[in-house]
Amino acid sequence: MTSPESPTPWSRAPWKTASSRDVYANRWIKLREDIAVLPDGRTTLYGVVECSDAVGVLPFLDRDTVLMVGQYRYVARGFFWEIPTGGKHADETLEQAAQRELAEEAGHEAGRLVKLCEFHTSKSILREVAHLYVGEDLHPAPRPRDHTEFIERRSFPFTEVLGMVEREEIKDSMTVIAVLHAARLRSR
Repeated sequence: MTSPESPTPWSRAPWKTASSRDVYANRWIKLREDIAVLPDGRTTLYGVVECSDAVGVLPFLDRDTVLMVGQYRYVARGFFWEIPTGGKHADETLEQAAQRELAEEAGHEAGRLVKLCEFHTSKSILREVAHLYVGEDLHPAPRPRDHTEFIERRSFPFTEVLGMVEREEIKDSMTVIAVLHAARLRSR
């Protein structure tokens, strides 16, 4: 067994930004290039992708059944089952964004949202915080989908979705984390 290393004096020291230059932006992301000053005084080039906060909802139709959405994901080059997810708009609260995404993608709103967690989807080059919820007491509330979404909806036993996560059939981080958190809460 290895003994723990003593922390270096710079392991917790904040880096400073010497300069920043916007490189690209669209409605979903911004890309900038920074010159970062390291704790030891050296500098390094650092690319940073910024996104709005993200939300995801694991919608329970009843105690043992969840509603999943499936779609082809361009970047991952495949069809995947996942929870309804999306970005928060500037004029929304996190809960409003979660309800909007749930209605747009799953055709329902939740009578009750329970916060599961928040996490950094990546911590090295991407600035995005995801906020995950369980949705309960669902009622139909269809909204028009985003023009880039072609979505299937299907109910699954929660145990089957948990098995899909364990078999790595579901790979989306927001879905994996929401399902594992919900399974942990249900086992208490």
